Amino acid sequence: MQNNIPIHSTADFEGMRKAGSLTSRILDELEQLITPGISTLEINNFCHKMIIENDAIPAPLNYKGFPKSICTSVNHVVCHGIPSQKKILQNGDIINIDV
Repeated sequence: MQNNIPIHSTADFEGMRKAGSLTSRILDELEQLITPGISTLEINNFCHKMIIENDAIPAPLNYKGFPKSICTSVNHVVCHGIPSQKKILQNGDIINIDV
């Protein structure tokens, strides 16, 4: 029987730690940025810039044709919402962001 479980190297784990640390910093910054009146596209653009400035690659961008750097799911959208200039957050909205 073939073993398909990947064996990760020390470098792989270091990369995972860096990605996790960057994601944590982005989410901390978003806490201050996200207010009523901001569009989900503005949130995407902020995240994209921070990811690129840290020599990282936005995971969702171009994955199976996904057009943005993050997923923004507002209220009834379960997951993988596409950021848009038209989607403006209102007071009381619930947003999930996949970085």
